Amino acid sequence: MDLFVTTGGTAEWRARRIRCALGRSGIAGDKREGDGATPAGTLSLLRVLYRPDRIVPPDTELALAALRPDDGWCDAPEDASYNRQVRLPHGASCEALWRDDHVYDLIVATDFNAAPVAPHRGSAIFLHVARPGYAPTQGCIAFALEDLRLIVNEWRAADRVRIMAG
Repeated sequence: MDLFVTTGGTAEWRARRIRCALGRSGIAGDKREGDGATPAGTLSLLRVLYRPDRIVPPDTELALAALRPDDGWCDAPEDASYNRQVRLPHGASCEALWRDDHVYDLIVATDFNAAPVAPHRGSAIFLHVARPGYAPTQGCIAFALEDLRLIVNEWRAADRVRIMAG
């Protein structure tokens, strides 16, 4: 089974319709760093990261790791660590993964622009926890914590995320 994501903030997972938030610029076929778009296409889920001080680890077949306060994700296109998890401080622009809000209490890293990494193509395309009111993301797909946990717990190796524009 695949997770189908469409414009309008809805996803379909194992015959369930689930509300989600998408990038502020909608879904785009030509994702670029900083454009605020969720990339159209098919993605695999690579691993789950979680805040051990806030939530219990999910029961998942995906690779699982606890976040640390010095975890970050490099979003500097010219840096050798672009679109990779790093330790902070880092010598280039990075997003902190250990946040005061709850958006990154549970993160699922995708394979978008992962192998090989192309500069300026986009970084940090995650599934993560939605902000209140399902406010738009910078390009990720965000769900209520309970829905994201359900997806992660039921995820199987053959499953994919299918993001469809239009």
